[in-house]
Amino acid sequence: MSKARTANDADGATARLSVRSKTFYGIGSVAFGVSILGLSSAVLQPYLNRVIGLPALWVGTAIMLTLMLDAFIDPAVGQWSDKLRTKWGRRHPFMYASAPLVAAACIGFWNAPTDWPKEALGVYLIGMLVLLRICVSLYEVPSQALAPELTSDYHQRTSLFSYRFFFGVIGGFGMNVVLYQFFLSPQNGGILNREAYGHYGILAAVVMAISILVSAIGTHHHIPRLAVPPQRQVKLSQLLREIGVTLSNRSLVVVMISGLCSGIATGMTGALSQYFYLELWGLTASHISYLALASVLASFAGIAITGPASRAWGKKNAMIGLFGVATTTAALPILLRLLGLMPPNSSPWVFTILWIDAFVATTLAIGGFIIISSMIADVVEDAAVATGVRSEGLLFAANGLLPKFTAGIGVFLSGVLLTVVAFPVDAAAGSAPPEVMRHLALIYLPLTFAVNTLSILVLIFYRIDKDTHERNVATLEAAATMAE
Repeated sequence: MSKARTANDADGATARLSVRSKTFYGIGSVAFGVSILGLSSAVLQPYLNRVIGLPALWVGTAIMLTLMLDAFIDPAVGQWSDKLRTKWGRRHPFMYASAPLVAAACIGFWNAPTDWPKEALGVYLIGMLVLLRICVSLYEVPSQALAPELTSDYHQRTSLFSYRFFFGVIGGFGMNVVLYQFFLSPQNGGILNREAYGHYGILAAVVMAISILVSAIGTHHHIPRLAVPPQRQVKLSQLLREIGVTLSNRSLVVVMISGLCSGIATGMTGALSQYFYLELWGLTASHISYLALASVLASFAGIAITGPASRAWGKKNAMIGLFGVATTTAALPILLRLLGLMPPNSSPWVFTILWIDAFVATTLAIGGFIIISSMIADVVEDAAVATGVRSEGLLFAANGLLPKFTAGIGVFLSGVLLTVVAFPVDAAAGSAPPEVMRHLALIYLPLTFAVNTLSILVLIFYRIDKDTHERNVATLEAAATMAE
């Protein structure tokens, strides 16, 4: 039997990754950060509702359905990349192919026809949104799956995902600044200027394509040492059993249930954030972009605290603590406004408080997300011990499946809430009645806080610690040695 490379070769994934390798891997998430901004309900909901003029309930339903479809696409892409065998490895062919496809779909979505009937335009935009999400998945799922192949070290994985999250935040922030400070500035027609979104789409397409190609080329030299599981001829029944065992891994199920709960809150928060910024707090487009600066600085702070927290308390305890404080911190400004304890919007302290709150909450949340991504990477070996098969792509895609379903539900619920409180679609930015926004906040705040808290409590049942992970790696190494 020929010797197959594994992700645990002494000169392979257990070797310390250089800063250069981590940087090239991380640069690819610039594309993800840009896509997160553009595909976020915070941009899509008001764009489709207030700029294009589609009813809020239509928009919420459309975003929910496209997210749910994307949730099915991701596991298919992950499983496909797990099984692919080429001279460029399992992941890189997808990464290279996705660059031009992402660019074309992005331009097509943000530059929709202007003279079509509303119904036809709605169908076009939904179709392009689906296509854009598919193209992003062709890069994002294989790229995520590449991380546990690059290193099997328990703490290096946390470091690698720190680079990924850092560049993702940089990408999202950069596009946020360009969108709100330039394209949607008052001098260029303001936040409801449809033409400006088209120009933004062209720039976003170019940035995403370049970052994907740079990351793919920069990590290409790692291909010879990446895991290449042996080719197997298996019956469909056996394949389905292996997938079932992989997806029923206890720690994966725990993380997926947690994501299911938090996805609802994420969808609602994203869809309604711009409404709260403009109507509850009276912020301008410039203020919103400055709030994004807090996210960039928070990415530095989040990365700085993640490693020490993970080493001191273990990944699970650190992540639960970080998410718990982040959830409480993020809820404070709206709670204080409802209690009458926030300054009036005319006070400069409002923006200062929101900025500090965003910085602290985002710092803690980024730390938590870095750690939980590293925890998913550790499930790879835990599941492989049970199945004998490495399924990085399937695992990362499956982890994102339920959150996309529930994020879609959250976006749909935001549309329902806007309808229930009778938010005026035709109102100019910043002119919604105060009683409407108070009514919206009274429903939104307890609902999102409750599901976020539940998502944190579920994570108590995650079971893979450093010792468990190292035993799993040793078991797979022994099995590979016996198979040679």
